[in-house]
Amino acid sequence: MSSHLTWMILAGAMVGLGVFLLVLQLVPAAPALGPALRRLHPVAAASQPRPAVGWVRRNFRIPHSDLQLLNRTTDQYLLTLGLAGLFALLLPALMTVAVVLLRLPISPAITGVGTVLAAIAAPWLAHRDVVSKADTARDEFVRAMCTYFDLAAHQVLGGHGPVESLTRAAGICDGWVFDRIRQALLAAELQMRAPWDELRALSRAINVVELGDLADIMNSAGNEGAAVYETLRARADSLRDQLRTEALAQAEVRTTKLDIPASALIFILLVLMGYPFITRLFI
Repeated sequence: MSSHLTWMILAGAMVGLGVFLLVLQLVPAAPALGPALRRLHPVAAASQPRPAVGWVRRNFRIPHSDLQLLNRTTDQYLLTLGLAGLFALLLPALMTVAVVLLRLPISPAITGVGTVLAAIAAPWLAHRDVVSKADTARDEFVRAMCTYFDLAAHQVLGGHGPVESLTRAAGICDGWVFDRIRQALLAAELQMRAPWDELRALSRAINVVELGDLADIMNSAGNEGAAVYETLRARADSLRDQLRTEALAQAEVRTTKLDIPASALIFILLVLMGYPFITRLFI
């Protein structure tokens, strides 16, 4: 009975720790001035190293670029991991208590180990979910950049300057990608900065190289007066070829994966067809 009591105490302690971490995250904190200053001065803030706050931030890699792309803060990310760990911890802990109270023929050690494994696996799965959503959003951003390259090229061909071309091209299309671009251009206008500098900063923040390429091309047009129409169209064509190649590679991988169940089905059919003949030989 003492071992059962020990497991009950451990399960209650783990649940209490999870509730404590949840309450700690929900307690109102001081206003986060850092993100606001980074939005106002992204270039200056990007050159400053991020402070490592807390044991989690020092020992785990936080996907900052993915969070920037998904418009999530670091605190929201950590809260998501904490909630995932808490819910994964709560259910096995309750199962452990039920096993002890009902005296089921199951060792409490099994449910205890399951509790620990679930509490470790759930935050990792939540992290992978964030990374997966960011990869999908980044692919969508890159595909939208093909359209933005073409629109900017047509605006330049129509006789507009580089700044006006970027603004007019971004205002034509809808969607969250162009909303982010319009926000960056508006921030550059309010801060009286060059729009390509703001786009370049956004490119580094969300890890989309193609947006930085557009910023470099328009920067050359604004500073050197270079003819950029052919450069923009060529970059759009090369980006489409790149996306087409990646899509074909993914299709080949998926086709190869389909061969595995097809081969297994053929093997099962051969076994079923040959079973009567084999049984006649040995019986």
